Amino acid sequence: MALKKSDLYSSLWRSCDELRGGMDASQYKDYILTLLFVKYVTDKAKSDPNSLIDVPANGSFDDMVALKGDKEIGDKINKIIGKLAEANGLEKVIDLADFNDEEKLGKGKEMQDRLSKLVTIFADLDFRGSRAEGDDLLGDAYEYLMRHFATESGKSKGQFYTPAEVSRVLAKVVGIGAGTRQDHTVYDPTCGSGSLLLKVADEAPRGITIYGQEKDNATWALAKMNMILHDNEDADVRKGDTITSPQLITGTQLRTFDFAVANPPFSIKSWSNGLENDYGRFEFGRPPEKNGDYAFLLHILKSLKSNGKAAVILPHGVLFRGHAEASIRRELLRRGYIKGIIGLPANLFYGTGIPACIIILDKENAQARTGVFMIDASKGFVKDGNKNRLRSQDIHKIVDVFNKQTEIGRYSRMVPLHEIADPKNDYNLNIPRYIDSSEPEDIQDLHAHMHGGIPDRDLDALNGYWEAFPSLRATLFKPNRPGYSDLAVGVAEVQQAILDSDEFQKFATDIRGQVDDWFTAHRPILQALNPDVVPKDLIAQISDDLLARFKNTPLLDEYDVYEQLMTYWHGVMHDDVFLVMNEGWREAAKPRKAIEDKERKLSETPDLIVGSGRSATKYKMDLIPPALVVARYFADEQSKVDALHTAAEEVSRAVEDYIEEHAVEDGLLAEAMDDGKISKALASTRLKVARHEGADAEEIKTLQHLIKLYNEEAVAKKTAKEAQAALDLATLKRYGDLTEPEIKQLVLDDKWHATITVRVTSEAESLTLALVARLQELGRRYVMTLGAFEDRLATIGTRLTHHLSAMGVSR
Repeated sequence: MALKKSDLYSSLWRSCDELRGGMDASQYKDYILTLLFVKYVTDKAKSDPNSLIDVPANGSFDDMVALKGDKEIGDKINKIIGKLAEANGLEKVIDLADFNDEEKLGKGKEMQDRLSKLVTIFADLDFRGSRAEGDDLLGDAYEYLMRHFATESGKSKGQFYTPAEVSRVLAKVVGIGAGTRQDHTVYDPTCGSGSLLLKVADEAPRGITIYGQEKDNATWALAKMNMILHDNEDADVRKGDTITSPQLITGTQLRTFDFAVANPPFSIKSWSNGLENDYGRFEFGRPPEKNGDYAFLLHILKSLKSNGKAAVILPHGVLFRGHAEASIRRELLRRGYIKGIIGLPANLFYGTGIPACIIILDKENAQARTGVFMIDASKGFVKDGNKNRLRSQDIHKIVDVFNKQTEIGRYSRMVPLHEIADPKNDYNLNIPRYIDSSEPEDIQDLHAHMHGGIPDRDLDALNGYWEAFPSLRATLFKPNRPGYSDLAVGVAEVQQAILDSDEFQKFATDIRGQVDDWFTAHRPILQALNPDVVPKDLIAQISDDLLARFKNTPLLDEYDVYEQLMTYWHGVMHDDVFLVMNEGWREAAKPRKAIEDKERKLSETPDLIVGSGRSATKYKMDLIPPALVVARYFADEQSKVDALHTAAEEVSRAVEDYIEEHAVEDGLLAEAMDDGKISKALASTRLKVARHEGADAEEIKTLQHLIKLYNEEAVAKKTAKEAQAALDLATLKRYGDLTEPEIKQLVLDDKWHATITVRVTSEAESLTLALVARLQELGRRYVMTLGAFEDRLATIGTRLTHHLSAMGVSR
């Protein structure tokens, strides 16, 4: 079986379970990532004779596998890694984790068993056929581990990793693309584990030359490994403090680069400790001694060529803080170096929960710059555990809007420099000063409350719906008085009136048609999947086309449609594509036995079970779920099985109802109860006793009927179970008879196309429900006028007086 991305993730995370013990994630990540590195380079050396990493004798992962159960496994693993490090000049890079550390890994047998299990898990991973170069399966796995390690390491240890989603935004807005040459350079002065640099490199199809610097020794080692794992062995990543001892220098000057990206530590207080040479970085002012944000920004600016571009993540405070920072900010703006600012959601980063922004610097034609393009993207995210995360649609929208400089109300705007320089703003760049992203206030209309009617102003605010459904407003509303309308249907009837509308029906049909046209256009590409396909390029092509097709669809946000596809891609479709690429359609469609490994605590939920008890065989259908095979080839049989299950459920309910009726206190079944329950065995036992004792005839009759119901239930359940088993067996056999065209039809049409259609049309349905909810809210809000309230109060007052009088109480 090919290694699916989801399988790889679960395997790697199980390996972490073997190491947790008393170790913090910031410690055990070094062990896991080191083994991942050794396993990968070993596999790659077997399949790629031109691999730049030399795997020497006694220095491979295979040598580690041979140590399973060895009493000296820890020490010998260290020696294997040492051999590999020595052969490739990677000393103090891949050999930092001590696999013979008894404090972390346990003593004697405990260490022996723990490391043996760990090596076994990695031994099951085969990267030779994973196409890591094309799909970056390994890179995704590394990123997955990084994210989890950062999450578990806490605030103090999470800064070695920039969330992949944010990295993608920086990579795409900094200006790197198809025209970037291999000799162009990109630099990250605080590169951490290198993930941000690698995301930038992904945007340069012809390659780009990578430079970086990292202060922390262990994190620098991660970056060096990460570069090799992603086929960037030639990346120049230096070690040291970027501000006090920059390593990338030419003579006495900082080396300059075409592009720079960075996620520096936020507001670091010790940035100037040991600073002797500022390399001319602070010509526009010296940053505050207790806050290093502008020190990093100015370092990056100085490290850019005359036409260089950079994207830097910094806390929002850099946009508006005063004193020395205000002076630096003013000088940068006056010179036109700041091209844009993107406000991000809070709680995206692992080192802090505060909101951050991306500052885009651009030296090219800086003097001619007349404005700063701002985006407020703070509301576009999804909750992911205890952090927030940018969705695919958020990334795409930010990048599209910034690169095209598109102005969107409450989201983006080109702010003229003269407005920023105006004394009322005084070069303050706080985004809310220039973009009001707040939702319009829902204003209560006193006249409507007093005299009735729904304000036309509230209905006009729903103009997008009326444009999509031109006659719907006239159907739902009738005039009340100038500026106000009444519902022409009952509040409870609003939803059905909309759903029955011809225009809504056409709208829903058109959306399905658009998805059909889109899928038809790309079906030839999808059905021709082969090992040369690059999945990330494939999904980029088809998703961008879907986005474009829905750009002018009324009501629907094309980015919401795009997100539906991307969510399905990441959750299901990517694994499907990967299986087909690596195994071909027929092999990928074959059922396999579900994995059950108690020793490794691994048990897959089966998709189909044939047989029962100990003779049962559990199957996984990775590509084609059994429900799809049944729906296409056994629909009639399924209907019959469903009917039998329904019949069995009805008999079971009859049993429950009968017991509930007669098992009450002093009821005819009370004597048969045991601990509040009555089974067939208890009923049979009581019937024998009742007959022997000559009990009441009605009790005997009731017991007999209950036993009869239990017998009918057993027969019904058995019949349904046998029919289900026959259907399951027929389904399993059908997999073996599937032809390649049938497999493609099941996957392409019944699975991918059908699912994406449902997901996209759900967007239209949610919009409809939002309209219904708003109209019902407005209808209920103004249904009671002031006069009606007064009449009702008067009626209640009269009733109260009457009741008090009847009680002999006068008001």
